[in-house]
Amino acid sequence: MSDTSGATAVYDYVIVGAGASGAALAGKLSEDGSRSVLLLEAGGADTKPDIHIPAAFSGLYRSAVDWNYDTIPQPNIGGRNIFWPRGKVLGGSSSINAMMWVRGFAADYDSWAEKAGDEWSYRSLLPYFRSVERVEGNTDPDQGSGGAVSISKQRSPRSHTATFLEAVKEAGYAVVAPNTATPDGFSQTMVSQKRGKRFSSADAYLKPAKGRTNLTVVTGAHATRVVFDGTRAVGVEYLVGGVKRIARAAHEVVLCGGAVNTPQVLMLSGIGDATELQKHGIPVVVDSPEVGKNLRDHLIAGLVIETAGDTLFTAKKIPQVLSFLSRGLGMLTSNIAEAYGFVRSRPELELPDIEIIFAPVAFIDQGQADPPSHALTIGAILLQPESSGTITLASANPLDKALIDPRYLSDPEGRDRAALMSGLAACENILRTPVLSRSHGEHFLAPEGAERLGQQERDELTIDQYSHTLYHPVGTARMGVDAASVVDPQLRVRGVTGLRVADASVMPGIIRGHTQAPSMVIGEKAADLLMAAERTGEAVAAVAVAAAVAVG
Repeated sequence: MSDTSGATAVYDYVIVGAGASGAALAGKLSEDGSRSVLLLEAGGADTKPDIHIPAAFSGLYRSAVDWNYDTIPQPNIGGRNIFWPRGKVLGGSSSINAMMWVRGFAADYDSWAEKAGDEWSYRSLLPYFRSVERVEGNTDPDQGSGGAVSISKQRSPRSHTATFLEAVKEAGYAVVAPNTATPDGFSQTMVSQKRGKRFSSADAYLKPAKGRTNLTVVTGAHATRVVFDGTRAVGVEYLVGGVKRIARAAHEVVLCGGAVNTPQVLMLSGIGDATELQKHGIPVVVDSPEVGKNLRDHLIAGLVIETAGDTLFTAKKIPQVLSFLSRGLGMLTSNIAEAYGFVRSRPELELPDIEIIFAPVAFIDQGQADPPSHALTIGAILLQPESSGTITLASANPLDKALIDPRYLSDPEGRDRAALMSGLAACENILRTPVLSRSHGEHFLAPEGAERLGQQERDELTIDQYSHTLYHPVGTARMGVDAASVVDPQLRVRGVTGLRVADASVMPGIIRGHTQAPSMVIGEKAADLLMAAERTGEAVAAVAVAAAVAVG
């Protein structure tokens, strides 16, 4: 595995983005040494120490390993611009996230199958989940025991987490095993860690591939567009240190940049809404109006209330640092969100539409604000938003950030806000249970002083002034069997050949879970789709065609 690339090299496959999906795809695809693979990553190597310290993840936000995105103003949550961290580093967002391994419900994937064919059903994807997962102490045949990604129990959870799980039982909810087909209840969080340290997609798929001469990884490589010969993708243009290069693909190009960067690259390459592309002076290759549309994300609104002690407030103290460094134990192994569960905003719902999340620390301003004291955070997450948003181009300059507009809580009937209010009411009920109420005081740190407000006013204020992304954007290059979808069920971009997308942007619907696990599944499945295409001869193009493409 190399970190340099010539300006005119030809590879069998060129992959853009080394995140959860891209790293999985590159690792699996390069297992056969006869197949040459180039993996382009705009960020750098995952060498920053805080990447590997679980509790330090929010310190990675707004740093060199973050794309550092913000949404445009969101009128339905106080007119605020919402910070959207996305990983710009080997491992992508799996190198800066909270490491929660939450698959969601089988029904979520069966819903994908309704839109994109049976091969995307829960049962069809189970072999991929098992291939991805190496779950500590696993006894569930539906989960993996020997896969690529180390999934662990928490090594040093705070005592408040056990108290929280007792409280949800007092509130009438079940405590259940995590990641079953129908995990209808609360669980202590399973985490993508190994011996107390983060275990990202780079750890799982790229580090084992380090000695492979057929896998070339180029960091600091900002993809600017896909290169076409007519309507056939034959390479990728990218910048390294301000120098333009083109990598040519003899077989296929695969975009794995995620729900923001993938639609941006598609549009910069001439695939998108023709009217929008022409506005920016971009030649149209395919008029595909849904590129950048159908954006969905999980919105969280959290309450933070004071407590007496045994939180992560002292995680940075020297004894905790020494415990982490010497034994992989202690507060620094925490993923912050140590427990979660699923509830219904309305009793008649067949499946939950709200996730409740718990952290034994004050998680304020997405962790950017240092905790002022010992506190507990409990939040409600809108799992099935009706509101959808867009990713659009700010300009034809590939170095300009795309415009992100999730349109949070914009559904005309107001059902999203009502569901989130119901979720916050469930949070308040859990806080009032006898066992948990003994563990905290009356003073709210967020919203500050909210104990002086009535519950409805407090919860409305929480949504308007404190809600933020849970970092799960999907759907902006959705797959489907219908002609309007951006990619088909084999992840091929409609209207061209030699180009696929394999990341969360292809998800035809947002899951009742977290997107890390299914993103890796999509990467592994994409590898199988490409290898199947090789076997049938579908993807093979003459290297001479790629070599003849003009540079620039």
